[in-house]
Amino acid sequence: MWSKDKILSREALATAVAAWQAAGEKVVFTNGCFDLLHLGHVDYLEKARHLGQRLVVGLNTDASVSRLKPGRPLQDEVSRARVLASLLFVDAVTLFDEQTPLALIETVQPDILVKGDDYAVSQIVGHEVVLARGGRVLTVPLVPGYSTTRIVERISHT
Repeated sequence: MWSKDKILSREALATAVAAWQAAGEKVVFTNGCFDLLHLGHVDYLEKARHLGQRLVVGLNTDASVSRLKPGRPLQDEVSRARVLASLLFVDAVTLFDEQTPLALIETVQPDILVKGDDYAVSQIVGHEVVLARGGRVLTVPLVPGYSTTRIVERISHT
């Protein structure tokens, strides 16, 4: 499978997730900007994937990233999506333009919702949706010292 084939529209993703769940597979969902993919991202995504059989990543569009982080993204959404989709443990990537991934989570209906341990479960957008249908909301430990912001700062000081 080509990495670009793992980048799905919201509708195609809903169909794929329904098929995976019908086959008894647990679908894990997470989201983020993933502007410069680094060890912290890879470790986080790999840990998330090991919580179920399928990993879906909601990726902020360029406009969405710009609203959250002025002056960013550093890489366009197509590039970020292709890099994420190239990871063996990522099963699907879909873009979202909203302020939060709530509508996407409502469409996907994942079995497990995951964020880094810098969040409390009660702070994770969509936790009510997942818990209401009997799913789990979890956090995974982050690798200390890794962030896109920190990488950008190091590059700009050289």
